[in-house]
Amino acid sequence: MRFGQDSRVVILSRRSAALWLLGYPDAAIADAEHALTHAREIGHAASLMYALSLGLFARYECGNYANATAAADELGVLAEKKDALYWKATSLVHQGCICSLKSQPSDAVRMLTDGFAAQKLTGATLWVPFALSHLARAYTELGKIEDAWRTIREAITTVERTKERWCEAEVYRTAGEIMLLSPDPDAATAEAYFERALMIARKQQAKSWELRTAMSMARLWRDQGKRDEARDLLAPVYGWFTEGFDTRDPKEAKALLGALRSSPMSITRKSQDGAQMKPRSP
Repeated sequence: MRFGQDSRVVILSRRSAALWLLGYPDAAIADAEHALTHAREIGHAASLMYALSLGLFARYECGNYANATAAADELGVLAEKKDALYWKATSLVHQGCICSLKSQPSDAVRMLTDGFAAQKLTGATLWVPFALSHLARAYTELGKIEDAWRTIREAITTVERTKERWCEAEVYRTAGEIMLLSPDPDAATAEAYFERALMIARKQQAKSWELRTAMSMARLWRDQGKRDEARDLLAPVYGWFTEGFDTRDPKEAKALLGALRSSPMSITRKSQDGAQMKPRSP
């Protein structure tokens, strides 16, 4: 009655996001599920919408896209039924982020743009810089580099204006990836963005952002022939993790480390034998 949502739901949902950022994916998912179960048990719509929304973050960052999509859809339906404008907007924003991560850029642009417009009507700014980084990612995949730069600069500006810094490392990492995919890529500038992202992630003890940024930097250094430096950067970050090895980023980090430890000659030979090289995406 006092705060609008059940306190246990709020605590578990918030801790879920914090645990993922700190590098505990399995614990994050467990808290998200407990929050959702409790919200369903008490039958309180506002608490259920809160659990569905905040629990989405850990789900899609771990790569559980089907689960996350189902939760986002349920949030949208319930918010429509209750005429909850903020949660309707939040549902669209989360759906756009999921589409961006699933390499569905056209859907991502549409949903994020609609979500921002709906959210603006509520006066809320929460999640905006994070969602803008996903919109920039989608524009990049569509080849709209100018729109991508405009959007990621807006994300950086929004972080500074609102002081919502929990996603700051990911914003700068995304800027580095956009630079590498620009018509005139600048490796030095991209590396500077990655360095800043690493510095922020380490300062915040955000191990999941640090791992993702270390992968971006390692790929850049690998492409520059600095395989030892790439491996030395990534290995200790990956080695810190104690759980979540079947989730997205640890799986990708393990595969990248395996490739970095392989002989460059064997990789060249595979490439010459006709292996398909896919373009990088942010």
